[in-house]
Amino acid sequence: MEIIIADSSGLCYGVKRALQLAHHARRRRKGRVLTLGELIHNPMAIAGLEKKGIQSVRNPGSIREGTVIIRSHGVAPAVYRTLAKKRIEVVDATCPIVKKIQRLVEKLATAGEEIIIVGDPGHPEIKGLIGYSGGRGRIVENEEQARRLPPRKKRSALAQSTQDLSLFGRVVAALLERTEELAVYNTICRSTQTRQRSTSELAARVDTLFILGGKNSSNTSKLYQISKRLQPNTHFIESARQITPRLLRGAKRIGISGGASTPPEAIEEAVARIRNGFEHQSHRESIIQWQS
Repeated sequence: MEIIIADSSGLCYGVKRALQLAHHARRRRKGRVLTLGELIHNPMAIAGLEKKGIQSVRNPGSIREGTVIIRSHGVAPAVYRTLAKKRIEVVDATCPIVKKIQRLVEKLATAGEEIIIVGDPGHPEIKGLIGYSGGRGRIVENEEQARRLPPRKKRSALAQSTQDLSLFGRVVAALLERTEELAVYNTICRSTQTRQRSTSELAARVDTLFILGGKNSSNTSKLYQISKRLQPNTHFIESARQITPRLLRGAKRIGISGGASTPPEAIEEAVARIRNGFEHQSHRESIIQWQS
């Protein structure tokens, strides 16, 4: 039995930075330390923050005192204004890549561009980006929606930082049918693209593949969708406890890919769980860090 871990699995730079800022804020500041929404989309990580006394709140208007951490997904400008009026201390943990996309959207809006943002309308990153669009942003989830847009002489298109690169390409192709002049900005972060490529290559080489991460994590969901197209025996799990002997039955080569918000200890637990599932068999085990 062979266990192969996809290249770049686990926490990305933006998530590591957000967690470091949160822990630093808890150590250095007195009183309440809150995150506006879940800091990252991973149950294990959120539980760890709560143990340290860092709670999450949904509504900035309900906050009266303390320190508020802006999560890695970013927020709309109106949120900063609300917190400033309340004189709430803010620690901005927005991912630098998301910050760059926010500035791009703001620049395009100032120039009067129609902005097509390819992403999930319910995702906090998208809600933040729409806030920077000055009413000129429009969310498109797939190529079917793009084909229903009215014809335009000019548009700009960009993507949620965790978008599926293949899907973004299909949407851009559909937009070209409806737009004379289309400016395309590939705003999918490099780490996301690396994970997607590595996961797709690994899916073609294993008997079973586990995608490990929070169910509400956009980038982890994309990894699952990409892998499922190539490897039917792909399973989306939030913790190692969900790995059962039934899922391992008949597998000689098992892959693991973790989302950008998946802690390294979660991957270690998954490896241990798989090992335990095979301990009654005589298979020789090896663990490989897959390099695409």
